[in-house]
Amino acid sequence: MSATAVLASGCKMPLVGFGLWKVPAASASDTVYNAIKVGYRLFDGAYDYQNEKEAGDGIRRAISDGIVKREDIFVTTKLWNNYHSKNQALEMAKAQNEAWGLGYIDLYLIHFPVALEYISPDQLRYPAWWMDEDHKVIKTAKVPMHETWAAMEEVVDAGIARSIGISNAQAQTIYDIMTYARHPISSLQIEHHPYLVQPELIQMAQENGIIVTAYSSFGPQSFLELPPAFRERAKDMPLLFDVDVVKKAAERAGKTPAQILLRWATQRNIAVIPKSNNVARLQQNLEVTDFDLKADELGAIAALDRGLRFNDPGFYLDKPLRIFA
Repeated sequence: MSATAVLASGCKMPLVGFGLWKVPAASASDTVYNAIKVGYRLFDGAYDYQNEKEAGDGIRRAISDGIVKREDIFVTTKLWNNYHSKNQALEMAKAQNEAWGLGYIDLYLIHFPVALEYISPDQLRYPAWWMDEDHKVIKTAKVPMHETWAAMEEVVDAGIARSIGISNAQAQTIYDIMTYARHPISSLQIEHHPYLVQPELIQMAQENGIIVTAYSSFGPQSFLELPPAFRERAKDMPLLFDVDVVKKAAERAGKTPAQILLRWATQRNIAVIPKSNNVARLQQNLEVTDFDLKADELGAIAALDRGLRFNDPGFYLDKPLRIFA
């Protein structure tokens, strides 16, 4: 049994999962099916990734083949920014649940704490910040967070999702939600790697019973294949796999640098959602809860912190959305 975290909702979530960001829709079904065969049980998706239906197809195939049961699988997905208003959020959750085709969503997150003007789903293009084909126009919407959170709670009340949470949020937003939440914030998903440690945010979440999930655990590696504006901050950064303290910890533990970076998170009860198309690395990424780093290794890796955020719409959008200011 893989390591799990208990969410505030009472549901259990695996500490290690498979991230579906940048997985092409054409290959998502096979990718997910093969990941299940390797042993993955948590799949982290989003409407914005435009591969939910295909990922669900892969899970259903694994269920049909008797590899897993539905209750063995944990699906996280996210509400995109254009659908924050009450009615739109509920309708989008229903549509996403139908796309996955699994009966319910395990964890439903607000993808970013910013509301954008509504755009019909059939006109949404990945990446989906922009309102136009030239990727120039961005329009915010006057939808307060309490309205969006109330819609998320209706998603739980309707049995569409079992747990809810938020992604890319800072402490002030979390404190605000906690003043009116009927259903608890079960998880906070954030960019988290040794170049962006965010220790106080993580401490705040954990003090309030919120499980943290880290994305982009390998830092710049995740962004080098993206368009120029998205990879600008990453292109001149040393890869974390090549940093001395990571390499030394890997040599000492008999593990790969990737495993060290993932264990640096899971050892602190932070969930991780790496992606790989390589079967050997898929297996290695899953095996990151059965060994421990030494205290000085944990500290030395954390000391790499540069406060460097790669996924920042305040940096890569022509009209900046400074949600991390």
